[in-house]
Amino acid sequence: MASKGERNAERENNRVVATNRRARREFDLLDTFEAGMVLRGSEVKALRESKVQLAESYARIIANEVWLIGLHITTYSHAAGFGSPKLDRDRKLLLNRGEIDRIAARLEQEPLTLVPLSLYFLNGRAKLELAIARGRKTHDKRQAIARRDADMETQRAMAAARRR
Repeated sequence: MASKGERNAERENNRVVATNRRARREFDLLDTFEAGMVLRGSEVKALRESKVQLAESYARIIANEVWLIGLHITTYSHAAGFGSPKLDRDRKLLLNRGEIDRIAARLEQEPLTLVPLSLYFLNGRAKLELAIARGRKTHDKRQAIARRDADMETQRAMAAARRR
């Protein structure tokens, strides 16, 4: 059995840093992938402090490599100003060659985009959940919201009936 300190360390190593809630509302998610990230200097410590904005970022395939564009990581509070990386630099994502080829084929065939969903730590390494997504129209968003509300109402009604 793991001690309390080991459990806290495990929970710290496996935690969500940032999520892109807007992506789930504005896109239909078709397929998801887990990618590693190439980070520099104090960016990892800034991520541990959750000083990251994921909402405006997106991914592109450039020269058979996947790049995350527009991810804003604020500088680490205790880092020296000299030599710190740019806040909005493009970051390379680490995926298997087969995954990159499969993503590229889907993006060439259909009008789809690569959207980051969440940024988290898994066993001490920064990971990004990336999705192939299709943009929703305004009426699609309304339908999705109405469907979600209806599902919540049915769940509430079922829970109330179980309590009685």
